[in-house]
Amino acid sequence: MPIKIPDQLPAAGVLTEENIFVMTDSRAAHQDIRPLKVLLLNLMPKKIETEIQLMRMLSNSPLQVIVDLLRIDDRESKNTPRIHVETFYQDFDQIKDNKYDGLIITGAPLGLVQFDDVVYFDTLVKIIEWSKHNVTSTLFLCWAAQAALKVLYGLEKQTRDVKLSGVYYHRKLEQQDPLVRGFDDVFLAPHSRYASFDGDFVRANTDLRIFAESDEAGVYLAASKDCRQVFVTGHPEYDADTLHHEYHRDLAAGIDPLIPANYYPNNNPDNQPYHSWRSHGHLLFSNWLNYYVYQLTPFDLNSLTHKSNESNWEI
Repeated sequence: MPIKIPDQLPAAGVLTEENIFVMTDSRAAHQDIRPLKVLLLNLMPKKIETEIQLMRMLSNSPLQVIVDLLRIDDRESKNTPRIHVETFYQDFDQIKDNKYDGLIITGAPLGLVQFDDVVYFDTLVKIIEWSKHNVTSTLFLCWAAQAALKVLYGLEKQTRDVKLSGVYYHRKLEQQDPLVRGFDDVFLAPHSRYASFDGDFVRANTDLRIFAESDEAGVYLAASKDCRQVFVTGHPEYDADTLHHEYHRDLAAGIDPLIPANYYPNNNPDNQPYHSWRSHGHLLFSNWLNYYVYQLTPFDLNSLTHKSNESNWEI
């Protein structure tokens, strides 16, 4: 089944050209089934690019998914046309009475900013707390994972001295959980962050189940025992050239960044990088949608209630 998005959203045309099954609002109106409702809180500066990346991930599933776009506040974006945001995005007050099967909160370029200095952090806290009662499963990506550890577990920000940038090998630590079903024992995924996710620190201060870890990148994939919160510390949704553009952006800014590790053939930025994590990214999002959202969400979303994370849901 396809992903269902507004007819005029740029992602609709891009994904259709990629031969991805996209269902527009007008076509979906004639189907009599219960699609999944997923809310996307997009904190990234280039919102259209992030929309396309994440909707590409959500589309690779037999499930029909309705995506609502959420903005954190009404400040004007420097990298996204105002008309686009006003047309396709909603404010929290507009959706707070809704319930959703899934919520995705993206990363944000705030790795060196303390939480107290993030303008919208109080609003983010409100949304994360709201999700406990109104969303079946929430997926936190990169910076959002670090922010969620602060909100849900009281963990202070852990920051690396040097930005982690590149594609790294990760070990699958759990064999039975459906979130990692089909994962290779060792797989690649990209990272682009200052945040540190040390495995010993996370184990000592949370009750999260850690599913994948890297010697260089630390914890990559973890989840609460009830599957309601999923933490992904990297960017499995990234396109093949996203790290390339970030590297050249930092060069232009005079930051003198390290060449992204394990990314360019022969470690030469003049070479076109490989998309070595594509299959992993699609599988991760497909598993989350199927096993942590579709299999657990009630048919009547109005019956969704908060559950303690003291016990596993049956999957």
